Amino acid sequence: MFSLTVRRNFMIAHSLPRPAFGPAQGMHGATFVTEVTFRRRSLNDDSIVLDIGEAGEVLDNVLEGLNYKNLDEHPDFAGKLSTTEALAQYIADAVAAKIRTGQDGRDLAGLDVTLRETPDAWASFSLDFNAG
Repeated sequence: MFSLTVRRNFMIAHSLPRPAFGPAQGMHGATFVTEVTFRRRSLNDDSIVLDIGEAGEVLDNVLEGLNYKNLDEHPDFAGKLSTTEALAQYIADAVAAKIRTGQDGRDLAGLDVTLRETPDAWASFSLDFNAG
């Protein structure tokens, strides 16, 4: 399996209003290092997984809708908790929707999104495009 990873940063504000989240129940900010890894079983005709520029543009486009936003007011998170894990899934689904419309995206095996909240803590979500 081949892979290509692009990385970007974004910042959000949100609250996690449940006792399980302790002090994070209140409004706070978070900065995430976002890594999206695209997977392909074999290289395409250009001997790549995906064009790095295209991969970065897709991720930039997805993160533009989140960066510097208060997720408590974001329509896509209405009534939902915006945990790191939930954000990873949201980003994976949004990137997959955009990338799979392109020629190269149709042959991808899947993608993984990792959100690093600190150097010591992160969460990931994986999509397998061939799972039935």
